[in-house]
Amino acid sequence: MPINGDDSATKWVETNRWDRGASWIAYPDEMMVRASHVLSTDTGVFVVDPVDVDDIDDLFADFGEVAGVVILLDRHKRDSAAVANRHDVPVYIPEWMSGVEADIDAPVERIHRQLPETDYGVHKIIDNSFWQEAALYGDEDDTLVLPEALGTADYFLAGDERLGVHPMLRLFPPKKLARLDPERALVGHGHGVMEDATEAIAYALRGSRGRTPGLYAKNLKSLVLG
Repeated sequence: MPINGDDSATKWVETNRWDRGASWIAYPDEMMVRASHVLSTDTGVFVVDPVDVDDIDDLFADFGEVAGVVILLDRHKRDSAAVANRHDVPVYIPEWMSGVEADIDAPVERIHRQLPETDYGVHKIIDNSFWQEAALYGDEDDTLVLPEALGTADYFLAGDERLGVHPMLRLFPPKKLARLDPERALVGHGHGVMEDATEAIAYALRGSRGRTPGLYAKNLKSLVLG
């Protein structure tokens, strides 16, 4: 659903709508295919890794009042502060994630194992000096929200993958994801996988290394040819 006039530079598209939320892709012509998410819970709406665009509050209002903004990747600060301040809510950051809070010009609250008063658990996926990433997992309907380790944008995908491991993680994919059993997976780059996400994740992890040369060759060709 395109929104906001005729200029593609100001459009966003809604995607991944289901009973408890939706996603949007800002500036869909961009190569990065940046996706953000709206999660509806009993305590209100949580907005995950938002890229702010005109009229996006209308999408939030479809699901209720905004209760908070969530950052799941240390470099995905995006427009979290702007959205939080507009709705007078805090920005939630995993308690172990460093180097983020000082850059957020909005109230910050740390979260441990659970997004407060929701069924969304917080899972540590990657934690090193170069990359800190968490995932949310909704127990009520088996929804996984993962910002970067997996994606569906073209530069993530090799062969017949529905989900692909990030190019920088291909040789050492995050095996922790194999412990989860989601029906749907929402990602930070690209459209989500709304059915049989567990199978898609298992396939992505299992073939990550073997399909790496093909992915790198495809991405290099795309870069050279524009």
